[in-house]
Amino acid sequence: MPEYNAPIRDMLFVYFELNNGERIKSLPGYEDIDQETVEAILEEANKIARDVLLPINQTGDDQACQFNDGQVTTPDGYKEAYNQYIEAGWNNIALDSEYGGQGLPKSLHLLVDELTCAANLSFSLYPGLTNGAWNSLATYGSEELKNTYFPKMAEGVWSGSMCLTESQCGTDLGLIRTKAEPQSNGSYTISGTKIFISAGEHDLTENIIHLVLARAVDAPEGIKGISLFLVPKYLVNDDGSLGEKNNVSCGSIEYKMGIKASATCVMNFDGAKGWLVGDLNKGMRAMFKMMNIERLAVGIQGLGIAELSYQNAVIYARDRLQGSAPVSVGSPGSPQPLTVHPDVRRMLLTMRSLTEGCRALATRTSQLLDISVKSENQAERELNENLIALLTPVIKAFLTDTGFEVTNLGVQIFGGHGYIKEHGMEQMVRDARIAQLYEGTNGIQAMDLVGRKLPIAGGKLLQTYLQPIINYQKERSADSQLEEFISPLEDALVLLQNASKFIMKNAQKEPAEIGAAAVEYLSLFGLTALAYEWAQMAEIGLQNQTGEEADFYRAKIRTARFFMQRILPRTKGLYSSITAGASSLMDFEDMHW
Repeated sequence: MPEYNAPIRDMLFVYFELNNGERIKSLPGYEDIDQETVEAILEEANKIARDVLLPINQTGDDQACQFNDGQVTTPDGYKEAYNQYIEAGWNNIALDSEYGGQGLPKSLHLLVDELTCAANLSFSLYPGLTNGAWNSLATYGSEELKNTYFPKMAEGVWSGSMCLTESQCGTDLGLIRTKAEPQSNGSYTISGTKIFISAGEHDLTENIIHLVLARAVDAPEGIKGISLFLVPKYLVNDDGSLGEKNNVSCGSIEYKMGIKASATCVMNFDGAKGWLVGDLNKGMRAMFKMMNIERLAVGIQGLGIAELSYQNAVIYARDRLQGSAPVSVGSPGSPQPLTVHPDVRRMLLTMRSLTEGCRALATRTSQLLDISVKSENQAERELNENLIALLTPVIKAFLTDTGFEVTNLGVQIFGGHGYIKEHGMEQMVRDARIAQLYEGTNGIQAMDLVGRKLPIAGGKLLQTYLQPIINYQKERSADSQLEEFISPLEDALVLLQNASKFIMKNAQKEPAEIGAAAVEYLSLFGLTALAYEWAQMAEIGLQNQTGEEADFYRAKIRTARFFMQRILPRTKGLYSSITAGASSLMDFEDMHW
């Protein structure tokens, strides 16, 4: 079975030293969020992740969810683990205290999420979907809906789901056919079928609150005619108790490549009773509130499973004796641990530099989220909202691409032992793969970044993000100690800016340039963002070369050096692909497929 311990020291480093944890503490309601408190929360979260969720991860994969007579049962141990999870309050740490949540920062919640995702990605989806539904209802739900559903959702005895996809529409939600008919009492009857619904049916909670996209009678065609409705599995009586079963049922579950302990359902709504969330025909606005938070959370899934793979690859590489190596340790001619082999070190450092860099970027973004909600300065809130909009597709796509790359490297380090089930490494690859697909495939995220976010105000939103990085690079350009980190950052910035100009200029003449460049552009953006994080982390490391934790900071410097020399050069190839244009893609004739 894989081993896992939360990287708490690194989490504290990126939260307080690299990013401005003190800024979070200054926000209204977060005055007690100091380093000692965060550390204590993470230590407790590590216990349930390591001791409760991790032990059932492989058995859940073996057993999978089961579907019988419309009922879904989770694997052995999942219901007991879920009860421990909610009894300890891990499901509601960032939910509003007004309704029974703990009201802690979302940035802290995402750190805890990383632990949950690392230990058991399938399990993490159940409380994760509830948090997503909560975020949408918190902004667009009526007070009556919030008062009815939030207390039990905060308690964890009711859960949530997000019902978007239909078989004929996929990403194009304007083609949704699910219908909503108004009733005299203000409710609606919802009829239609949704597919690929995570946590749509299961045995962990007594009620499931579905948020369903549907088209009301006489609504406009396309995306402008979509509304959002709350449809509970069980109706709720006036006193808050459960009433009769709603006309909602699970038709089947999917048997999948990975995350097998997470129920992925076909959901049938047969005249089910539902209530409008937000304004009629404005459902996409309300759903995107949920989806954008979920996209950040999916990025954390990629990060968590990357950390799990890295930790176990290190353990195996240290223990496994195999052949000789250029660097001699031990007796001459004796077998050497894998860690002395240059190619194994290349793989481990790739895993480490990408994982720690992604954690730094994700923590920065999550703190922007807290500021966008809690700051008393409206201009600051708006600035951070815009930056989150820009970074959300990057977090979702780049971190999940990284998760898949890192888990693949983990299998490679184990060799043949990684390909068999015993060590759990192959499950990590299978589990990680879904994160590149759901909540909008990574290609869709790239199109969002290049087609929607990049052109905003003629590229000014991008410049808003880049300007502090440019300033940082210029201010330290004369520092000889930092030159090996600042110079590569400058090169990457130039490539990113030039690529942005190339796309914006050429897309005016040929729209296909956007799609042709999107995926490479997002990767270029992500690597440049990580270079900024690593330059800062190296600088902090250079400032802390003495004392009890000197080794921790020296490891930061050496990991930063590897990233700059061996990972960041990928940007040059990406830039070449982007500026090659769309012709080699679009000139290929259909008859040749």
